[in-house]
Amino acid sequence: MGISEENNPDRMVVIVDSREKKPMLYDKVGDPNFPGLKIKFDTLKSGDYSIENMSTPDCEHSIALERKSLPDLFSSVGRGRERLIAEFKRMQEFDYAALVIEDDYRAMFRSPPPASSMNPKSVFRSILAFSIRYDLHVFACPNRIFAERTTYLLLKRFWDDRRGG
Repeated sequence: MGISEENNPDRMVVIVDSREKKPMLYDKVGDPNFPGLKIKFDTLKSGDYSIENMSTPDCEHSIALERKSLPDLFSSVGRGRERLIAEFKRMQEFDYAALVIEDDYRAMFRSPPPASSMNPKSVFRSILAFSIRYDLHVFACPNRIFAERTTYLLLKRFWDDRRGG
């Protein structure tokens, strides 16, 4: 008797933090552009997205991706700075950690969130500092769809590389 695709320990399972307010990827299950995607909602200690593998359970603790919309980024760099830094410090423990922003740098400077009093230059310089201090890869994407695809491709590449693919 073979292993069903649903219970295949070699199948990548994306873990989405259950506290994510606007989770990505969950509507992409079954989409041919996201082959083999399976989603599980759970509480992650760090980041918003990770992967699970039953045959190597530590995989969840090997990669962490943090997602930020532009308003959330400005708020986190400003009022939520201490919490954001604590998150990035925890993410240093991972083999790979990234921040995926749902907007690009052009939008950051041209259309900063109207409710924010943060200077876009300060936010940008903070991102640069975070990337260096916390070995954080930063992907500023042109929109949410691009950010969603980038998140999936990062997780898939990490998964494939760990499996020798």
